[in-house]
Amino acid sequence: MNWPPTSVSAPIVPADADGIASAARLLARGGLVALPTETVYGLAADATNGEAVAAIFEAKGRPRFNPLICHVDGRAMARTIGLFTPLAERLAEAFWPGPLTLVLPLAAEARIHPLVTAGLDTVAVRMPAGIARDVIAALGRPLAAPSANRSGRISPTTARAVAESLGERVDLIVDAGPARVGLESTIVRIGDDALICLRPGGVPLAEIEAVAGMPVERAAADAGIAAPGMLRSHYAPDMPVRLNAADVRAGEALLAFGPGAIDGADRAVAVANLSPAGDPAEAAANLFAMMAELNAARPSAIAVMPIPSDGLGEAINDRLARAAAPRNAS
Repeated sequence: MNWPPTSVSAPIVPADADGIASAARLLARGGLVALPTETVYGLAADATNGEAVAAIFEAKGRPRFNPLICHVDGRAMARTIGLFTPLAERLAEAFWPGPLTLVLPLAAEARIHPLVTAGLDTVAVRMPAGIARDVIAALGRPLAAPSANRSGRISPTTARAVAESLGERVDLIVDAGPARVGLESTIVRIGDDALICLRPGGVPLAEIEAVAGMPVERAAADAGIAAPGMLRSHYAPDMPVRLNAADVRAGEALLAFGPGAIDGADRAVAVANLSPAGDPAEAAANLFAMMAELNAARPSAIAVMPIPSDGLGEAINDRLARAAAPRNAS
């Protein structure tokens, strides 16, 4: 699919009562609505409407083998979609609403369209915080909602970023300001006697382990696609990304972290510091917006300073590794 730049954007409305009502009406008619969540902005459609879900894949240029997350307004709705174990209930109690997605066995009576699960016998479920949850409640049905951007590119954390990426490919954009977390949700699959992280994200794995009372295993590097965010190349700017940089080379931009400096920083085409104080939460909130900012400077590459992998640093480094991966990787 070709993606020429567009100067035309969908209407942008504030995240107030009128915005919620407008979003719910459009979704009920099978439309696509960009909704703010605490993680990133999502491209939402009625998860029970096959034509609407297909429109998500078309608008994003997303491969249909890549499943979508079902967003719900509460655990009652979630139980109509997935089969909850006692461990799943405990995790939902601790982290919902919030940036944790649970991959559960698909409930036999689930009314979501098979495109949402990419034909798998599991389903990814999350209860978002904020305005998105209000829209789901108004609609009365779950929403399929990947990030509101072209497939594989930088995720949007503002309404403006959605408009620049998708333009008129979406029917409405609801604007609630910058996303608070700035990284997509952590995704864990709940097995009979194991927890497997399919994608690190807004909830650090140590916090999940503390609630679960068991370790969280990491999915194998060659694991099949069982959840969003598992493609090797993802979250990518147009420019190449060079990780763990000890210097800045000619023509490069610098994505910095912490109070220190590296050789050649003063000659960088552009500089953005994820967190001058070295705070992973601040860095996570800034990551996608700053990557887009540096990408817009059209450098030869984006050099990224090392970021510790503790806590949210694991999710930040996951996104950066996928951004730096070869673009033809699967």
